[in-house]
Order: sequence, then C-alpha cells, then structure tokens
Amino acid sequence: MSEKIISMSEIETWLDQETREILNPVQERAKQLVEEMRLALETEAEACRMLLDNSNKEIERRNMRVYGRARALNKLARLFLDRLKKVIVPEQVSYDVLNKFAQETQRVFIVEDVDLKNFFPRISPFFIIDRRKFLMVHEKAKLTLNSLNDFVSNEYVKTKTLEETFQLVKDVQALERQLAQVGVQKATVESERAPIEQEISELQRRISELEREGPVYQLKTLEVQKESLSSELKHELRHMQKPFIKVQALATQGGGAGLTPDELKKLNEYMDNPLEAIASEAHAYPILKEILQKLGNLIETDKLKLKADKARKATQSINEILNKNSLGEFQDKSIEVFRQWNELLASSRMDEIKRDISLFEGQLKQLTARKASIQTHESVKEHAETDIQERIRIYKRTIEKNVFSSLGKKIELV
Repeated sequence: MSEKIISMSEIETWLDQETREILNPVQERAKQLVEEMRLALETEAEACRMLLDNSNKEIERRNMRVYGRARALNKLARLFLDRLKKVIVPEQVSYDVLNKFAQETQRVFIVEDVDLKNFFPRISPFFIIDRRKFLMVHEKAKLTLNSLNDFVSNEYVKTKTLEETFQLVKDVQALERQLAQVGVQKATVESERAPIEQEISELQRRISELEREGPVYQLKTLEVQKESLSSELKHELRHMQKPFIKVQALATQGGGAGLTPDELKKLNEYMDNPLEAIASEAHAYPILKEILQKLGNLIETDKLKLKADKARKATQSINEILNKNSLGEFQDKSIEVFRQWNELLASSRMDEIKRDISLFEGQLKQLTARKASIQTHESVKEHAETDIQERIRIYKRTIEKNVFSSLGKKIELV
C-alpha cells in the first residue's frame, strides 16, 4: 500500500473529502436526535408547568381534602423544572458532546423516576388526569432518550476516532501558529542578547587594558615579589614557629617570658605576617633581636619545655639571625618592595585607574546580570519551542494512525 504525503495545510480538506460520506449522515442523524430530544425536554417542561399551574389552583381553593396533595405535587413540579433547566441542549454536535448530553439527561430522568415512584402514590387519587398526561409525556421523552443512547453507543461511536482526528488537525494548526509566535519571541530575545554581549566584551577589553598599564602591572609584579619574599622568610623562620607560640603563651598568661609590651606586640606581628613585621622594623631589626635573645635564654633554661631537637634547631636559627645577620637581605628587599608598593598606591594615576576599573566592573556586573536574565528567558522559549515541536510530532503520528485505522489509508504528514 502506497503512502500519501500530505502537508498540514492540505490535510483538513483531504480529510473532509475522504470522510464526507461516512461522517455527514451520522452527524445529520445526530442533529435530528438532538432536536427531537430538545422538543421532548420542552414538552416535559410544559407538562411540569401544567402540574404547577393546576396544583396552584387547588392550593388557592383551600380545599383541605386536596390541599396537602396539591402542595406535594406543586413541590414535585418545581423540582422537575429546576432539574430540566440544568440540562443544556448542545448547539454543535460531536460524539463527546452528544454522549455527555445523553448522560446528563439520563441522570435527570433516573431521579425523576424515583420521585415519581415515591410521590405520585401519595397524591392519589387526586390529579389523576394531570398525572396521566405527565407520565405519558415523560415516557415519550424516555423513549426519545433511549433512541439517542442507542445511536451514540452503537453508531456514533464508530465515527468518534474520525471526529477526534479533525480536532487533532485543528490542535496541530493552533500549535504551529503558537510555534511561529515562540520563534519570533525567541529571535527577539536573541537580538537583545547580542548587543549586551558586545558591551560586556568591550568592558572586559577596557578593564584588561587598564590592568596592563604601568602602575597596575607594577603593582601585580610587586604582589608576586611580596608573596615570594613572604614564603622565603617563613621558611627561614620555620624553626621559630613553636618557640614563638610558647613564648607568646608564656608572656600572655603569666608574664614569665620577660617581654615588654612592644616586644610582645612585635612578636605577634612576626607570627601573623613576618614580611610586614620585618619591613616595619628599624635597620638590623633590633626588636626581633631583643625577642630572640630572651627566647634563647628561655630555651637554655628549658622554661619553654621544647623537645631537644626543636630546641637545637631553634637555637641554631637564633644564632644565625643574631650573629650572621641572616635576615638582613630579607629586610632590605621587603623595605624596598613596600616602599614601591606604597608609592604606587599613592600615585594619582593609580587612583584614576582604580576608579575607572571600579566603574567598569560595576557596569560589567549589571550587564552580566541582564545577560543572565535574557539567557533564562531564552531558555524558557527554547524549552517551550521543544515542547510544542514534540506535541506537534505526537499529534501528527496520532492523526496518521487514526486515518489508517478508520479509512485504511496510509498517509505521512509534513
């Protein structure tokens, strides 16, 4: 069996031509039955109003023999009318609409039958003619409903798939229009992102140029030198870490270390940042030497309770610093680095560059936030686009299957 390729713009016309002989008679019959059911409901409503009017007349006469039955009939007629008003007769027919209409009408008639069985015997023997007229109308309406139910369940159900297929075609067409709208929105979002990305790129370029300028570049070079000197100095003082901690604790807790307040303060600086500490000292770091001399005495008298190996290494480091000036070169280099550092920070050009970089970084932050927001919006549109495309694909495959199962013809929708 050959497969026919049909576009979505042609499928509705093709489907109408192929199903006209099948659907038209069924739908015409459906319209006819709906009209018959509408007339039956209207006739039943008229019969209810007849019961209502006649019962009202008896109530007004105040005949005590009939009064109670008349009130009961009046109440029953009002109930029937209220229920019938809730049944909406459809203007357009389809299997689902007709099936729902038949079920709603069926529910109303079932409740009416129960009420008739319970109430009509209580009204007897009065309103005999009225009750017979109503029952005759009600039974005819039930017969009309039976015809409608038989048609829906035995004949109309066979064309349900074809009707659903027409609806699927409309759904696909609506989805394709929606997809086109999403595509336009996505393109708009993309056009908003492009200039922002250009602005971000330009700001990054200008910040990079400023950071490569003399003062900033020199500052970064000095930063590297500071880090290198700091690492080297910490290595030189590595054997002093434990003794420094012991002396600090001894001076803080009991005061037995013999350090002055200035010496204790400087000791803390050497423990926290030895490079800044030695750079801020006078030539030949006299305060550090005073600390180390007192530290040496404490080690010698074993007041720090150091292990022998640690005490030996600490004593050796103290001798090299005090007698061989092993930290002299570190002090000279650190003083020079901090001098250049402070000069650069104090320069007017550096202030200007820092202001410009800060301004550009603020603008960059705002643009980056806007770009993130746009990308989120863009992601939402892409997700919507993918979702719609998938729904279109599923609906198209369903239409193809429905056509084959109902008409025995293979088609491919493009």
